[in-house]
Amino acid sequence: MPTSDPAVAVRSTPAVERVARPRYLRETVLERLRTAIITGELAEGALFSAPMLGQALGVSATPVREAMMDLAREGLVETVKNKGFRITRMSEDDLDDLAQVRLLLEPPAMHLVAGRVTDVERTALREVAGACAAAAEREDLQQYLQLDRAFHARLLSLTGNQQLVALATELRLRTRMYGLIALARDGRLAASAQEHHDLVEQLHRGDADAAEHLLRQHIGHARALWATGTESDPSADEPTRRRDT
Repeated sequence: MPTSDPAVAVRSTPAVERVARPRYLRETVLERLRTAIITGELAEGALFSAPMLGQALGVSATPVREAMMDLAREGLVETVKNKGFRITRMSEDDLDDLAQVRLLLEPPAMHLVAGRVTDVERTALREVAGACAAAAEREDLQQYLQLDRAFHARLLSLTGNQQLVALATELRLRTRMYGLIALARDGRLAASAQEHHDLVEQLHRGDADAAEHLLRQHIGHARALWATGTESDPSADEPTRRRDT
């Protein structure tokens, strides 16, 4: 897992991709920085100032500072008075805890979704799933992560429980996925995105048990394959094993 001395500010310009100047600059900066943190391009524990990140992104410090305040509320960064923002550290146990809560919430909810995926909804979900897979194929991780969140939020919205949607999305935003870059480069991320299509089909035909099982595997990927680039540990069924037990 990427690390950095939290006591030392990074003085060189961080290697994050510059942004164009779209209509919604703040939102674009927010997504770019969020992706860089989730994928490990901005190392946990590292300290950055808004002007430093603004220079790297090709924007002023203002949208960076605004985006960082949003990320602080999400728990991805913490403010350091008169210095900037430090990327929050996430231990293996922290990531296990996030995966455990997701497993408690999302897979059982598939029993509420099964039977509610109409032909119209099936088409819409398949479009998002296809766009997500296409983003993985072209190694656009920012777009991939946005579409992945959109897919799961739309799927969970079919439960009719917006509190569940909000909580699951928040947990997804806090998860680190340091293996995504390597997986995208060797083509395995696109193959993994096929699970979205499979999930839609199972729910469309009302197979709640199969959908619950697949979503458990999907969350296991987020904790293992997508987090580290390997499937070895932890397993999809045991995301909360402690190394000290």
